[in-house]
Amino acid sequence: MSEPTCIDCDIHNELPALETLYPYLPEYWLAYCRESAFNGPDADDYPAGAPTSARDGSTSNPDLMEVQAQALRDADIGILNCAYRVQSVRNEDLAACLATAINCWQVEHWLEKEPRLRASVVVPSHSPRLAAAEIDRWGGHSGFVQVILPVRAEAPYGNRRYDPIFAAAVRHDLVIGIHFGGAPGLPPTPTGWPSYYIEEYAGMAQIFQSQVISLVIEGVFERFPALRVALIEGGFTWLPSLMWRMDKEWKGLRHNTPWVKQQPSEYMRTHLRLTMQPLDAPPNPTHLAQILEQCGAEDLLLYASDYPHRHECPDILWALLSAEQRKKIRSANAKALYRL
Repeated sequence: MSEPTCIDCDIHNELPALETLYPYLPEYWLAYCRESAFNGPDADDYPAGAPTSARDGSTSNPDLMEVQAQALRDADIGILNCAYRVQSVRNEDLAACLATAINCWQVEHWLEKEPRLRASVVVPSHSPRLAAAEIDRWGGHSGFVQVILPVRAEAPYGNRRYDPIFAAAVRHDLVIGIHFGGAPGLPPTPTGWPSYYIEEYAGMAQIFQSQVISLVIEGVFERFPALRVALIEGGFTWLPSLMWRMDKEWKGLRHNTPWVKQQPSEYMRTHLRLTMQPLDAPPNPTHLAQILEQCGAEDLLLYASDYPHRHECPDILWALLSAEQRKKIRSANAKALYRL
């Protein structure tokens, strides 16, 4: 493959139905699925009727042919993020088997049929030991470049319970992709359950910020200095204010966390990358230009279509950047992050 000029870091390959996984399940779990009322994970991050769930001319359940025709139309390489939330399956053994089945399905029906695609390893992240075993199972496969975790989790990812996942990712030189959504059984706000989808959808950015604070302050990047994290589908316009606030508070409270040896913003610039969608474009493009400059976005952002979900057109972003900056965001940053 020639030097990629565009790498799409967020394409969804949605599982059509639980039955799709039947050929990959052990006999006893196959019998369980057929005989019980189990229908799969109960996460519904992208309601079919929501306008944001699918752009015009696409479906909410894209198959390989449609991805080839649309999502890969402008990209040389596309990274798949399967949002099948096995973490919401309380039986950890079943969740682990479902994860293995999904990864087998990704290999057979996506990676082996389209050389331009790479994939993210689906893991039962609520069971870090089993999740690490799943990463070890696929870590040597050249088609997998990332481990996908939902941003909503049972605990902040800085908690040491998740260290086996990060250790396995570093062991196999894989990125940790923290993605919009999830269904851990806990409310998505600190004060309880919201009433409407727009509350949850717009509030997801707050959860991304909570995870960033946890990763930095609880010392994940000191324990795993080679760890690389992509924040996927959480936006980025909140980044400068979070950097400033964390740096300010760290100066006064750093004696409580002596393992945080650098300013929090330095860990963020070194270890984090963020996909450009959803693009929260302000009415005045000058304000977006200021945000881009404040966080050094040309080095941190990754191009993503988030296919098939509908977002703002990125033209307003491209118009504010130089040719060299556009090249970084469209391909160079992802090429370096994912070792492509």
